[in-house]
Amino acid sequence: MKKYIGIAILSALIACNGAAKKKTAAAQSTVKADAVNDVQLSDPRVANIYKGYISLKSSLVNSNAAAAKQTAQDLSTALKGFEGCENTALIADKIAGTEDIKIQRKEFTALSSDVIALFKHADLKKGNIYIQHCPMANNGDGGDWLSSERIVRNPYYGASMMGCGGVVDVIKPSMK
Repeated sequence: MKKYIGIAILSALIACNGAAKKKTAAAQSTVKADAVNDVQLSDPRVANIYKGYISLKSSLVNSNAAAAKQTAQDLSTALKGFEGCENTALIADKIAGTEDIKIQRKEFTALSSDVIALFKHADLKKGNIYIQHCPMANNGDGGDWLSSERIVRNPYYGASMMGCGGVVDVIKPSMK
């Protein structure tokens, strides 16, 4: 009898670990699928900012503070090259200046606010940019972010609450 109980427990542990690994791998591959290829902006500098922002967001979704630090530095460089985004670059520098994921996520809120304003006025040629919101982020104050896909991948909580939030607005190509 003890033999069967032991086998049952071992089987349950193996099954749970396998499911968790599959779930994590699926979440990470979905994050990588948030491709900027589907989004085309007329200004290459703005496109570079978008690419950097999406990379930073993906790093935060994956709870990878070291990657977030590097992608924030790259984003800061892109922002400094676009007139009017110097203050937003300073926020990216704050994210790049720490490996504390909680601080990075808190600063990401202000960064996202600025970047969302930029993209609402950008000349989008192709694709949609989704503005998403998590009401629980920042101790219930909420937080927004941009995504190239409608599926929610929450950068404020990562795997612990991957799907928390929803689409609140869509930036669509202009009809010029």
